[in-house]
Amino acid sequence: MADCSETLRELEAFLDGELTTDTTEGIHAHLEGCMDCLQAFDFHAELRMVVREKCSNDEIPAGLLSRIEQCFGEDFDGDGTIG
Repeated sequence: MADCSETLRELEAFLDGELTTDTTEGIHAHLEGCMDCLQAFDFHAELRMVVREKCSNDEIPAGLLSRIEQCFGEDFDGDGTIG
């Protein structure tokens, strides 16, 4: 079972679905019994949702895509996807 420090340290990876099944189950079990960690989880999950919602309709500012290309050295398509 995960403890508070492990749960908080792994919270972002947990929300991203990047953890092993055992670790995910341990964090689930911990969240069921720890109100402080559950509140932290709720905050992070809601923050992600608000950021995603607020940014979903915004256009990429002029020149930003070319700066991103320079930083990553990737070829980006004109629609903002890597390709």
